[in-house]
Amino acid sequence: METRRDDRISQLLHALKRSDKLHLKEAATLLGVSEMTIRRDLNSESAPVVLLGGYIVLEPRSGSHYLLSDQKTRLVEEKRKAARLAASLVQPHQTLFFDCGTTTPWIIEAIDNTLPFTAVCYSLNTFLALQEKPECRVILCGGEFHASNAIFKPLNLQDTLSNLCPDIAFYSAAGVSVRQGATCFNLEELTVKHWAMNAAQYHVLVVDHSKFGKVRPARMGELARFDAIVSDCKPDDELVTHAKAQQIKLMY
Repeated sequence: METRRDDRISQLLHALKRSDKLHLKEAATLLGVSEMTIRRDLNSESAPVVLLGGYIVLEPRSGSHYLLSDQKTRLVEEKRKAARLAASLVQPHQTLFFDCGTTTPWIIEAIDNTLPFTAVCYSLNTFLALQEKPECRVILCGGEFHASNAIFKPLNLQDTLSNLCPDIAFYSAAGVSVRQGATCFNLEELTVKHWAMNAAQYHVLVVDHSKFGKVRPARMGELARFDAIVSDCKPDDELVTHAKAQQIKLMY
């Protein structure tokens, strides 16, 4: 027997046949329920639709070890704490690079809506979050779409990225290790991450504490490549000592 939740999700699926995304507020009006009810529906258990950056989209399916939809409800408050600290670095009229991942949209949310800035991104969830900022000029780098992490991998870096020099680059990572540096799950992310590490003027790694001491398959680079590491709490003594030696600013 179909439950009310199942019925609501079926209606959302039907609506997404006409559009690639549906704003949460529109979905609530369509179904005649509160936005919180829809959030509970999508967070309670797996569903064929997910909430990314305030929009409901089809669930990205993949055989990858990392699924954006799996990560979005984990350590949310910790990610928000780190994100608020990272957002405090932003100044008006800067050009900012935003990495993929589930922490990045919280950085965007924490930026004041009255602050004008230009944003460069390559992931769907980050792009959708940036659309909510009225004073933001968004540059989305296109390319081959990878559903597991909702990114667009550029086919040719000369198309857009070669023309940009961000003031600040905000990076996400799945692992932070003194020995192996910053790492992530997916090799396809490295193309744009490495571009940003060469092009931006100031580099900020934003991670929650669960990433410390972890090493993942795809290596972004040594921790010395970053000017600042931002987290929800203080790292272990080894990382603190390493950061001091490499003149990396720690924010927590």
